[in-house]
Amino acid sequence: MKVHGKAYRSIWPLEAGKSVGIIDQTCLPHRFVEVELRNLEDAAVSIKDMWVRGAPLIGATAAFGVALEMARDPSDAALSNAWQVLHATRPTAINLRWALNDMQNLLSDLPLEQRAEAAWKRAVVISNEDVACNESIGKHGLKLIEEIAAQKKPGETINILTHCNAGWLATVDWGTATSPIYQAHNKGIKIHVWVDETRPRNQGAGLTAWELGEHGVPHTLLVDNAGGHLMQHGMVDLCIVGTDRTTAHGDVCNKIGTYLKALAAHDNSVPFFVALPSSTIDWTVADGLKEIPIEERGGEEVAWISGENADGKVEKVRICPPETPLSNFAFDVTPSKYVTALITERGICAASKEGLAALFPERANTDA
Repeated sequence: MKVHGKAYRSIWPLEAGKSVGIIDQTCLPHRFVEVELRNLEDAAVSIKDMWVRGAPLIGATAAFGVALEMARDPSDAALSNAWQVLHATRPTAINLRWALNDMQNLLSDLPLEQRAEAAWKRAVVISNEDVACNESIGKHGLKLIEEIAAQKKPGETINILTHCNAGWLATVDWGTATSPIYQAHNKGIKIHVWVDETRPRNQGAGLTAWELGEHGVPHTLLVDNAGGHLMQHGMVDLCIVGTDRTTAHGDVCNKIGTYLKALAAHDNSVPFFVALPSSTIDWTVADGLKEIPIEERGGEEVAWISGENADGKVEKVRICPPETPLSNFAFDVTPSKYVTALITERGICAASKEGLAALFPERANTDA
């Protein structure tokens, strides 16, 4: 994807084995800031403090974090410590554990002198595979948009609602939920995206709206609670969201507020699709409500909001009384019965154990 006309990924190698570049997403949309990660601690902080966010990008960043640590110390103790430090940064997104296990499985069998180079190469491969995977997700999702376009009058706009940011900023490139959107736009299909603001961190307002604008995709920002109203009045043709963890039976864990959109879509017969790479499927979990740990973040994210004032200065302001008790659940789980279909790199399937097994038979015997 492009920023001011220049092609970018959300993470990229700089000096082999020594540093990687990222976009500090906490500065968007007001400032575009590139940051260099040089060691394990930098990688951990970037994930924990959400300089990078989105399940696929978290996984790629963790892989590079392991690689940076192996360049410093390739010992078994350092490898184990890197796994522990990075795994503790965010509890919900399964790609984090997937990437760490992938790196650990590769490196633990190698001689110490081979680990640094192998770790770096594998982290690069994980990043490149994510790009290819998301492009494939987009190709499959494009077919769904084309089917809806075929039912409309020539040139009539297709309205898509999305939640949070499942764009290229949440992956290495293309995005998951946005990949079909970008591919439809690039093909000349007339689309418009309703962008949820996504309180409390406002990833829709600050990230999705920013990246869609940079790519020239027509969009409109709306408050989180407006989606149901739009669906009631026929103003949404389909919903596409991403996911941080999907169970072996098709339950979907995504940014808080996704469940409410799925309920509204179900009540108004609006298709509700979830786009995801297979690395986001947790084959060990059957019941999302009972088994997926839901991250609870600090209450300051609810009490304070940042933005640009009339003078162009970015500042934070409190929006509630100082003594107000605060709660900040970061994710919710949408049961599979409310998901029209899952869009993966291998195709589209029902949000069910059978649907996933049909696309990924090699994993069917390992699910919960």
